[in-house]
Amino acid sequence: PEALIREHFQTADNLTDRRAALAVLLDVEGFAEGFTQGLLDEFYSAWKHEALVVDTWISLQAGSQLAGALRRVEALEAHSAFDAKNPNKVRALYGAFAMGNHANFHAADGSGYRFLAERIIRLNETNPQIASRLTGPLTQWQRYTRDVQTQMRAALSQILDSQGLSPNVFELVSKSLDVAD
Repeated sequence: PEALIREHFQTADNLTDRRAALAVLLDVEGFAEGFTQGLLDEFYSAWKHEALVVDTWISLQAGSQLAGALRRVEALEAHSAFDAKNPNKVRALYGAFAMGNHANFHAADGSGYRFLAERIIRLNETNPQIASRLTGPLTQWQRYTRDVQTQMRAALSQILDSQGLSPNVFELVSKSLDVAD
């Protein structure tokens, strides 16, 4: 399968087909990590000067349904392509993880919820508008089982307990938690 993916990736004459090859690598188990990382690096090298394509590259990785995606998201935070002050990069990384990666965002241990809460708290200081938009996945806690609700509400409480919340973040989080009372 790796030879087939490499051939598809390298002979593709358009960005959509190259992106599709990466999507397979990131959502199908069994590929060697070095192989996957090699093609990701190759794609990035070819497109690193195209901001919107790099956003797609970030989103693909953040949206990977395979185990360990949260570690990949955390690693991407340190990548030179990511800038926490750039709303498009933030949406590409955190938004793709929280809104498109159900398997890892809703991890049984609650790590995805805690991760997002911590990033919302950080972003609140520099970009409260995007921080408030990222609260959406957590405010949907009522749709889930009781155990998941408890973890999501704990993440919302973590945000609410932080200092200096913007009015938008405060309103969304507090209203979401008030529904439970």
